[in-house]
Amino acid sequence: MNLKNLDRRLVTILLIVFVQMVGASLIIPIVPLFAKNEFGMSPTMITLLISSFYAAQFIGGPILGRWSDKVGRVPVLVVSQIGTVISFIIFGMAGAVWVLFASRILDGLTGGNIVVAQAYVTDITPREKRAQALGLIFAAFGVAFFVGPAIGGLLVGLGPRVPYFIAAGAASIVVLLTIFTLDESMTAEEREAQRDRAERVSVFAVLRIRPLALALIVVFIAQAGLGVVMATFALFGEAVLFDSNPELGVGLLLGIVGLAQVLTQTSLLGPAIDRFGELRVMAAATVIRTAGLGFFAAATMVWLAGIGSAVFAIGSGLMLPTLQSIATKSADDSMRGGVLGVYQSTTSLAVIISTAVSGVLFAINPHMPYIVAFGLSAVSLVPAVLLVRYYRREEQLATA
Repeated sequence: MNLKNLDRRLVTILLIVFVQMVGASLIIPIVPLFAKNEFGMSPTMITLLISSFYAAQFIGGPILGRWSDKVGRVPVLVVSQIGTVISFIIFGMAGAVWVLFASRILDGLTGGNIVVAQAYVTDITPREKRAQALGLIFAAFGVAFFVGPAIGGLLVGLGPRVPYFIAAGAASIVVLLTIFTLDESMTAEEREAQRDRAERVSVFAVLRIRPLALALIVVFIAQAGLGVVMATFALFGEAVLFDSNPELGVGLLLGIVGLAQVLTQTSLLGPAIDRFGELRVMAAATVIRTAGLGFFAAATMVWLAGIGSAVFAIGSGLMLPTLQSIATKSADDSMRGGVLGVYQSTTSLAVIISTAVSGVLFAINPHMPYIVAFGLSAVSLVPAVLLVRYYRREEQLATA
């Protein structure tokens, strides 16, 4: 895709995603320590706080998606972003634990920004260029994740509540960008036609497809590992890695994750798939991701955590896009919407469960969440290999 010839609307949505994710990601390394130091919350309560956002998003995301089909993408983006602004302000002003939970639940319920942005991109991009356009969304996400956590770690030096108001300011800019620069992507007639084409597919019908079931097992375990890392990494940094200023240290390590993932998805993913194919890349990436979690499980020094961050991000950058592509190709095109819905629900449930229990594991030992995630990731190699073997048999039967 020639960057010089990008649709103006795509450039606008990329800018919106970037600014949105900078604001959202800058609070990642500081929320757990803010909750611990300002409110005396235990690791278990802190990870439940993080899990509450994903649980609320699991409920609100599909509702916002259906609403965007009815009233348009832009109005839903605006409402979603306003919810984020309000939630950040509430969080920064919170004086009680229940207010923290209310803030994260509000952000989760209204937090369909990225999903709706991806839907907008599919609306305005020809089918043959859609994968590349969505790849640019992921790249913008990765660059923001590289920048945001480091900024959050620096801003906390100005005061523990300052980053949340800065994040609210960034989200407010996104609201204005959306209102004044983004055109609606579909007419009312197009939205009605899309609803008429959509097929309702039962979860059980999707799960009866063997390769898809295997892919869902792999992605569930993979996202569970991601949930453990997100929920406990700041606490782990303070307890194990950094003697002072853990917010900045954790922010820089998360910056390594973002940078490695961007470089992987923009420079390594395409050539790897062209040379080895999606199945081999997915299987190899599962091994790489497991190795990254192994570094975390063994880390007692910053440099080991840095290696783990890079390896984990490279594995994720190779694994998740290929796994999603394999999943969508495992069923007939008429079931694609249902497949994507089940796939998204699987990843959401994995993050909800893993973030909720990771605090209990952390209370046992700071390394325990990563030891468990490493073990689960190693187990996921079994369905990954079975998935590769399934398609190899299918290819052999087709050519016999």
